This record gives sequence, C-alpha cells and structure tokens, in this order.
Amino acid sequence: MTNTTPTRREQLRLDTTAEIKRVALALLAEGGPDAIALRAIAREMRMTAGALYSYYATRDDLITALTGDMYTSLVDRTESARDAHPVDAPAARLLAWGEAFRSWAIEHPDGFRLVYGDPVRGYRAPEGGAAPEAASRACAGLTGLVAAAWPPKDEEPADDYDWDDFDPGLAALVKEKFPDLPPAAVALALRVWGRMHGLVALEVYGHLRSQAKDPARLYRAELRDLTRSLGLAD
Repeated sequence: MTNTTPTRREQLRLDTTAEIKRVALALLAEGGPDAIALRAIAREMRMTAGALYSYYATRDDLITALTGDMYTSLVDRTESARDAHPVDAPAARLLAWGEAFRSWAIEHPDGFRLVYGDPVRGYRAPEGGAAPEAASRACAGLTGLVAAAWPPKDEEPADDYDWDDFDPGLAALVKEKFPDLPPAAVALALRVWGRMHGLVALEVYGHLRSQAKDPARLYRAELRDLTRSLGLAD
C-alpha cells in the first residue's frame, strides 16, 4: 500500500503555497487585480523574492493557479447544490445552482472578481484559458439546466441560430455533451447565465446593496421568474 502522507518537506511546501495564495487574495481585496505582485507577496511573507520564485516562476503562474482554485471551488459548490435534487426536479436543480452561485460569490468576492471581473493588467493566460476544466464544467452544468427544459414552453419562438454563431470550443462541448440540442439552446443557456450573473455582479461590486435592502430577495425572485420563463414548475 502506497503511503500518501506528505513528508515534512512536502507539507512545508504545501503550507507555503497555500499562504502565498492567501496573501495574493488579500492583496487583490485591498488593491484590485493589479495589486497581485510576487515582490509584494514576498514582503508580506518576509521571504526573499528569489525564494518565492521557487514556488511560482512568474506572476502569471500564480494568477493562473488562483483562478483555477477559485473557479473550481465555485463549480464544486454549484454542482453539489444542483445534485442534492433529483434529475426529475429541474426547477429545483436550477434554483439550487443559482442560489449556490450567489452564496459562493458573496462569500468569495475576491475570487468572483478574479474569475469574472476586470482582467489583471499584463496577465497572459495559458492556451485554453486559466481554468479550462472548471470553465467546461460550468458551461456543461448551465447547458444541462437548459437541456432539462428544452424546448421551453413559454419562450417566444427562438431566433435562427447556427453553430457558427458561437465559439467553436463551446459548440464542440455542447455537441459532445448534449447531442440532441440545437444551436438555439446554446443561445438560451447564455441568456440564463446572464440572468444568474447580472444581479450577483451588481451586488459583489457594491452597486446593488445601496439600492436594495435585501439583494437576496431580489435574486430569488429573478430565479423564480427564470424557471417560469423556461416553463418549469416551481
């Protein structure tokens, strides 16, 4: 049987890596995306810049790792909430996904900004994006919510869409995961994403709370209206 317990040196590296990420997120919270800098992190941790570079060779490497962690955490939350409801309860699954999306964003506003906010100046994501696996899971999850309601009963007739209207990677993912869905369903999935995302982004960036005493109530109403527009029983 293989011993998976990390050695003392391995554990120290894991702990230091986690601390680097915590400090980077704190800098993000204080100064925005551009505040993430390896030298600033080294100062906060009382390390030399050279020592820090042994963990992350470049700032881009660190930002990619942070983005991947945050995006994966988000999708883990939404998938878990969705899967707490049976597949024959599509409205409950959609509501659970949306509520989990908002709760994660409120708990991790800095992570939300990193995944969905303004790009970090000068950052170059690796080919395929900073978090391709998490992005693929999120896309498949949202499309699956729409697939459960397709064709929507109360929607206006769909505009005429072709697969060429969408990113090739997105089109390929949908064709693989949901071969019976037409391109119009992809357009609907993007609209669903927009409705789930919109009020949350306003709240995270501080624009909504000054206007409404209970943003959560507004969001729940938006989700219920969304399920009704898709013809799902609430």
